[in-house]
Amino acid sequence: MTTTNLFALKLFSALGCGLVAGVFFAFSTFVINALTRLQPKEGIAAMQSINITAINPLFMVALFGTAAACMFLAVSSVLNLHQRGAAYLLVGSLIYLIGTVLVTIVFNVPLNDALAIAKPDSTEGANLWAKYLTNWTIWNHVRTIAALAAAALLTIALCDQPVR
Repeated sequence: MTTTNLFALKLFSALGCGLVAGVFFAFSTFVINALTRLQPKEGIAAMQSINITAINPLFMVALFGTAAACMFLAVSSVLNLHQRGAAYLLVGSLIYLIGTVLVTIVFNVPLNDALAIAKPDSTEGANLWAKYLTNWTIWNHVRTIAALAAAALLTIALCDQPVR
């Protein structure tokens, strides 16, 4: 891989991690808070709609395109641990892959799937909503912090270039 291509991949990854961190940060800081102010029926319906519209090409490229780039960077950095910035690339990539993508798949998506079949105006739906808000938000905080930490580490790796 050329130096230019590797630089572009590092840049794409750092920006992707930052973008995803920003989306998740918005949910942690005001979207979920706004939804908790609604009646359970309305909050459930709103989150069900959000979860459907979140599955779109732009967000999927940001989330999983960044994951693919991080996988490549992780493998590349293991093969080139002697190079400057390799440790930052490896740790940043792994933090994003584990703390953001894996957490999303293992925790947030199953919670979303359970909410998708909830009847918004039922007692069971209201009970599920209360648990959902707590659990989903905790895991969203984790993936927000992970994506932000990954963005920072990948940016350090991006800046840690030999002087020419």
